[in-house]
Amino acid sequence: MTVEPITLRSVARLGTGQTIWDASVKGFGVRKQRQAAVYVFKYRDRNGRQRFKTIGHHRHPWTPESARAEAKQYAAMLLRAVPQTDASRSPTLREFSNVYVERYAALHKKPRTLVEDRRNLELHILPILGHKRLADITPADVAHFHAARSEWPSNANRCLALLSHVFTTAVKWGAVSAGFNPCRGIKRYREEMRERFLSSEEIARLGKALADAEDGSGGDWRPINALRLLIYTGARLSEILALQWGWIHWEHGFARLPDSKTGTKNLPLPEPALKVLHGISEKYGRGSKYVFPGKRKDSHFDSIQKPWQRIRLKARLPDVRIHDLRHCFASTAVSHGESLYLVGAILGHRATSTTQRYAHLSMQPILDSANRTSSRLAALMQSLNRNGSQLD
Repeated sequence: MTVEPITLRSVARLGTGQTIWDASVKGFGVRKQRQAAVYVFKYRDRNGRQRFKTIGHHRHPWTPESARAEAKQYAAMLLRAVPQTDASRSPTLREFSNVYVERYAALHKKPRTLVEDRRNLELHILPILGHKRLADITPADVAHFHAARSEWPSNANRCLALLSHVFTTAVKWGAVSAGFNPCRGIKRYREEMRERFLSSEEIARLGKALADAEDGSGGDWRPINALRLLIYTGARLSEILALQWGWIHWEHGFARLPDSKTGTKNLPLPEPALKVLHGISEKYGRGSKYVFPGKRKDSHFDSIQKPWQRIRLKARLPDVRIHDLRHCFASTAVSHGESLYLVGAILGHRATSTTQRYAHLSMQPILDSANRTSSRLAALMQSLNRNGSQLD
């Protein structure tokens, strides 16, 4: 076994099949394969089995310095992932989940998703499985946990997905052996999509309820106008409540949202939405950077649920949720012939399959398109006959 500092010169003189292990970083090495030299990191899992992580090919784009830094980072990650109170044992799920939240979820997930992850861990997952060591959790344990939450299928599936990702991360960080994931093979529950679409008459009732609330004494202008913007834009609630004046491009009719559920997004602002925004600016000013300022300085309004309960009851729509206003925008667009591609772009859908669920709302646009296409084909066929051509 050759142990020496890994440098450009030492890599260049490697012969096929030879390996050099770095003198300064334990486990870091470079191996010459038939086509190229490959940087690797060698470590042992909790069961003492030797494992190899491939860092990458020399010069594509790795150098000895960058590959060594990557090996150091991976070694540090392994140390962080597994609590070192007893190096011979696997951490419990509770111990590892704390590291998972701190070192992965808090850095890579959206704030709302992070809140949901913490909630599902503390309320549902950890009370049942938190005391068990990662390596001791079996598929039967996970199946029993999942079945116990069958009354709430959506939440059961969210918890299962979160737990599965915790184990996937544990494998990457060396806290459990490669390929270990007791969530694999557990069948998810079928979830019924709850979609409530408003009729024209219901939309009219909602509009009147908003107008009455605005005219009533003591009415808070923020929830009323926020709800109007939700109806006119099809935006998500978080996008409207956190909207800032500086993000609005008035002359071009859109707001540049730096961070939405799907990342940076241009939110179209149609004329009715711009009218609402101009009204807010003229009547209430721009004393805050937020369109809908909160009670505390430098915060936005977020107390919309109670006003919405009153407004929807006034409109005789007790089963309509705020998110259904987004469905209302989409269903109205699709049922009047707007393309799924454009509707998806307006709503900020990443995948066309997300918008596809609105396609069943109205057959008329589909029939109109089919009629236009069929008529063109029929005209072509008849033109052949008019020219005296015969079909064999």
